[in-house]
Amino acid sequence: MPPHDRRAPPGRRMLALPTVCPCEAIAPGTLLASLVALVAEVARHDAAALPVLRRGAGEALRVTRVLLAFLEEVREAAAEPLPDASVLGLSELHVAMQKLRFLLADCSRRGARLWVLMNADLVASELRVVLCSVATALDVLPADVVGASVEAGELARLLSQQAWRAPVWPDEDDGRATRSVRSMLALFRSRATPHAEDAMMVLGRVGITSWCDCAEEAAFLEAELLDRLEDGRENDNDLVLISGLMAFLVYCRVVLFDTVDAKKADAAAPGSRPASSCAAWTSQEALQCPISLELMTDPVTVTTGQTYDRTSIKRWIKSGCRTCPVTGEKLRSTQFVPNVAARGIVEQLLLANGTPLHEQQSSKHRCAVDKTVSAFGPAAAGGVRLAVAFLIARLSRGTPEEQKKATHEVRKLAKRNVYHRACLVEADAVPWLLHLVSSMDASVQDNAIACLLNLSKHAAGRSALVEAGGLGLVVDAVNVAAKVEARQNAAAILFYLSPNSEYCQEIGRIPEAIPTLVRLMRDGTYRGRKNALVSLHGVLHGASSIGKAVTAGAVGVLASLLPGDREDLANDAVALLARIAEQPAGATAILASSELVTSLVDFLGASASRSGKDHCVALLASLCLHGGDKVVALMGKMTALMPALYALIADGSPLANKKARWLINEIHRVYEQRQPPPPVAPPAGDRVIRV
Repeated sequence: MPPHDRRAPPGRRMLALPTVCPCEAIAPGTLLASLVALVAEVARHDAAALPVLRRGAGEALRVTRVLLAFLEEVREAAAEPLPDASVLGLSELHVAMQKLRFLLADCSRRGARLWVLMNADLVASELRVVLCSVATALDVLPADVVGASVEAGELARLLSQQAWRAPVWPDEDDGRATRSVRSMLALFRSRATPHAEDAMMVLGRVGITSWCDCAEEAAFLEAELLDRLEDGRENDNDLVLISGLMAFLVYCRVVLFDTVDAKKADAAAPGSRPASSCAAWTSQEALQCPISLELMTDPVTVTTGQTYDRTSIKRWIKSGCRTCPVTGEKLRSTQFVPNVAARGIVEQLLLANGTPLHEQQSSKHRCAVDKTVSAFGPAAAGGVRLAVAFLIARLSRGTPEEQKKATHEVRKLAKRNVYHRACLVEADAVPWLLHLVSSMDASVQDNAIACLLNLSKHAAGRSALVEAGGLGLVVDAVNVAAKVEARQNAAAILFYLSPNSEYCQEIGRIPEAIPTLVRLMRDGTYRGRKNALVSLHGVLHGASSIGKAVTAGAVGVLASLLPGDREDLANDAVALLARIAEQPAGATAILASSELVTSLVDFLGASASRSGKDHCVALLASLCLHGGDKVVALMGKMTALMPALYALIADGSPLANKKARWLINEIHRVYEQRQPPPPVAPPAGDRVIRV
């Protein structure tokens, strides 16, 4: 029996039924063999195991098994090769069976059970169309095929009768559950609380028995919502229903289940490994992109056979590099081949960890998240507000275990939905989360900081955090939070606060703020260093803040990042050095290290990043401006500088072009001033004595 967690093939949307029509020139025997294999695969499904539409799917499978017996009889009884005229009917059967295979896979898919329930009428209609196609195909098969034997003829008549008359409409229990869901959505619209018994009846009907099942269903609907928004389908009528169902599942997850259960092992298909054991036989490091060192969400293979994440390798090639980053070989082509096997392993790994692949965000995905600023319909709005009110009560008055679950729920709720963040801020979640930042429970503290990070992406959330006096707590969390991830998230909060000059001044006045970020840059993990770099860049707005960064040793730490193998960290380090060099004290600290100045000149010539070159030439210009002619003369002696500056004049951005021209003019000016004056010719008629 096939597994019940089958996911749709990449690129296919739920309840979409793409098919491939066999070629007209195909040999009838080849087509029959392929059709028998396809029908046998479909017939192995078990309708009793489906959460919804059991009767309709059972009727369709009964017809499929009769069709399988008919085709096998035809194959055995045919004394001669099948006539070419049979291709039309066999092709129609092949297309119908492809659609039925997709339908049954969608109906048995874990995570999409509630969505299938609410689309039961559509699924029943598609089943009806498939069975009618089977009956029609039998009518166009040649008589010598249908009557290849007595048994074949009897099976054909039975098959035709059953295909035309099969009752495939939804079950009564499915209809009752669907009406209950719509009734509860109506209660959400009026801000009324539904009865727990009604919600549990619906969940039980589709086989949702745990918090994990509920979260899986909500994650599927969230992915569907964001996929449609990414495609520009903001006016899709299904968005209102999807959002309402998401709110219903969130409410059930928050209110009806007291504990966050661990991810259960899923049933695996024959010959394949279960998703839950994926981490045991696959190294996560092997699935990291060699360029970004992050998990590949869209792995592709280049001509050298190496696999990279599509976004990373495209950025690599766009920067002008036409070699393989791992082998150094020249790429014969810039075309990529999707690595389907690697993508499947990544999906299983993420599923085993309870993380949907959609969490790996792209710019297009972030744009879709921005479109969730308002709820799609009053039912979604009401359901979310009821769930948020319940969570705030648990945060403020719950037991330690209830607070632990509530922070976990708030973290999930605010992760990828702007409207959810707005609801949490309006419900005064920020002060209670700040209170839990000092919790002795590491997981509660971690969840609380992650919640604040998500809420700091909202303007009202940033304001609420500052007004509640949370800046000092966030800075302390960067320094002393129990988990490394919590310290990294706390630094990211400062980054989201940094665009506001008033907030930056407040952060700068905290004695430990800048030294803490400098320590994170020096000792943190890759993500921690990245967050510290961008946060400190935003905080260093004034001379006093730059002086504190210099005193804390920021220049030396940044210098250590330049020769590293992470180009993005080096670019951020140069950008931060450029900010520091804007003040005389910062420029003096940078010039104190001749090795750093040499490294910056080398970086300017070697960097493939356009923004990195812009920041580097601006940094060198600031050093010359504050250091005077002595520094300009030093720059002029560096043989690698002038070629890099002329390259920027030819191909750089307007800003880099302007800075490069200024530097070249300054170097020429100082060089001309230091040349000895030309000899003066003696007056005519004077006697000259040559020695």
